[in-house]
Amino acid sequence: STTTAFVAHLARSLGVRTALAGNIGLPLLELQGQNAELWAVELSSFQTGEAGPLELGVVTSLYEEHLDWHGSRERYVADKLKLADVSRTLLVNGLQPTLLAHTAAHSHRLLFGTPEGWHVADGAIRRGEEVVFDLASMAAPGLHNALNACAALAALETMGFDAVKAAPALATFQALPHRLQSLGERDGVSWINDSISTTPQATLAALDSLGEREVTVIVGGHDRGLDWSDFVRATKDRAHLRIVTQGANGPRIAQALRQAKTELPLGEAEDFTDAVAMARIVTPEGGVVLLSPGAPSFDQFKDYAARGRRFAELAGFDPAGITSIDGMGIEGASQQ
Repeated sequence: STTTAFVAHLARSLGVRTALAGNIGLPLLELQGQNAELWAVELSSFQTGEAGPLELGVVTSLYEEHLDWHGSRERYVADKLKLADVSRTLLVNGLQPTLLAHTAAHSHRLLFGTPEGWHVADGAIRRGEEVVFDLASMAAPGLHNALNACAALAALETMGFDAVKAAPALATFQALPHRLQSLGERDGVSWINDSISTTPQATLAALDSLGEREVTVIVGGHDRGLDWSDFVRATKDRAHLRIVTQGANGPRIAQALRQAKTELPLGEAEDFTDAVAMARIVTPEGGVVLLSPGAPSFDQFKDYAARGRRFAELAGFDPAGITSIDGMGIEGASQQ
C-alpha cells in the first residue's frame, strides 16, 4: 500500500492527474468511466490473476503471505507472480534473491534497490551515484519505506516522468494509518501502531526502523501457519527488546522463542487487552510500545484497522483520530 501511495503522491506533485485505487481501499469499479493520466493500483495476491495487460508491474517483496488462502508457499508465489505474466515491464526488488530467481525469465525486467539504479546508501536515496534525497527529511520512517520510495521513483521514471524532480515530495508524504503510525506519548512512553503488519518479516522491518530504542513489541494474531523461525533468530540476542505474545498463534510464537533459549523478557498475554496492559507495565520511560503483530487480526477483530483503533484506545488515544487513507480516487491536474 505504501509504495502505491508513494507513486500517487509523487506523480501528483508533478501535476499528473493520478488515480489511487485497488486493494489499498478503493475498488477500481468505483472509478469506472473516469480518466487519469496515471493509474496507481495495488493488487493483492488474490487479484493478480485477474489483472489485464499492464504497462508496468511492481513487486516489492516475496514473503510468505495468505498461506491459508493459497494453500502452500509454492501456490502463493505462483499466484502473486501472475503479475509478471500480464506486465509489459516488470520492476522488482533487486535485494531479494528469491524474487530475482522467480522473475529472471521476464523479457523486460528492471530492478530497484541495487547500486545501478534507485537505491539507498549512506543515509540517502540515490539514482546510481547521484544523491537525490536525504533520508533525514523523509516523513515515512524505516529502511523498508526508503526502499518503497525507491520503487515508486523507479516506477515513475519507467513510465516517463521526471522522478528526480518528484523526489522532494517525499518530505510531505503523510504516513498511512496503521503503518508505523506514531500515536504520541503517554507517561513518558511512545506508542506506535503498525497493525497492518501481518508477516514476521514486516515486524522485523518495524523493529529495525526503531534502531536501538527500548521497545516492547506486541506480536500474534490469527494463525496462518507462517514460519516464525527467522523472527526468533533475528531477535534472540537483541538488546533493548521485550516481546509480548497474544492471539491465536501467540502460544506458538512464545514456544518458538523459549525453545531458542532467548534471554529476552517474554510475556504471554491472554488476549489483546491484556497484551497492551502488559506492554505498558514492562516498558521503561523513554521507551516504545510497538504494535506490529506479524499476523492478521481475524481471531479477535474485523480487520487490521479495527485492531489498530483498539490499540489506540487502550493506549489512551482517541481512535477517531485514526482516519482513512488520504488521496484515494483521482486527483491532480494533467500536465500541459
